[in-house]
Amino acid sequence: MKAGKTGRGLRVQHLRPLALGFLWAEVVAVFGMVAFILLRGQPGPQDWINAFDSFLAALVLTWWTVVFTRLSAGQATPPENGTLRALAVAFPWLTSFRAALWGLTLLGLLTGGAPEANPLALTVLMTVWGAAILSSNAVNGSLVRLAPDPASPAKRRRLLDWLNLSAALALGMAVLNVVPIAGFSADTTLPAQLVYGVGGLLDVVATVLALWVLLGQSGAQDTQDRTGKAG
Repeated sequence: MKAGKTGRGLRVQHLRPLALGFLWAEVVAVFGMVAFILLRGQPGPQDWINAFDSFLAALVLTWWTVVFTRLSAGQATPPENGTLRALAVAFPWLTSFRAALWGLTLLGLLTGGAPEANPLALTVLMTVWGAAILSSNAVNGSLVRLAPDPASPAKRRRLLDWLNLSAALALGMAVLNVVPIAGFSADTTLPAQLVYGVGGLLDVVATVLALWVLLGQSGAQDTQDRTGKAG
């Protein structure tokens, strides 16, 4: 048991800095998307909407990463902590904004928008996109609830489950953002594909690593609890 506990502890010890590194790299990449959107030409209304979405997402991700840093170190974040409060206030606005965009897009499609686009491809896009919005909201909310009480098995399991789903959806969104849908997506340039592709890849890897860190912590805690009972 001691060997198993040590092995899990070492895995977490090595995975944690890697996970935090990818999370901060993703923060930089998302802020970089804002600059890319606004500086590649004369921005139109859709560009400003996309830039605002990326900026708000970058802020939420920054606060999420700061709170996760404490959680992954086994430290509780008090409810009055400024970063936790900022995350709790901001992520519902991000969810609402993205849900509104999703709803407007769906309304446009139902009223005859993009008649030449493949219906199956559009169905996949709207399904994955909608699920990703809900999953992201759940991941943020689960972290906000777990951070003050990191020892709660139920709250930790909820965050683990949503991170697991979020990783799969992040991969789907990365593909959909890079591969245009004929008759629906605007012409995608190679630089745009690279920017969104790198951002999507960082999102997938950072989410998976964060999941593994929490799984490692849970395994180590379970081993410790069993050892204590046996003693």
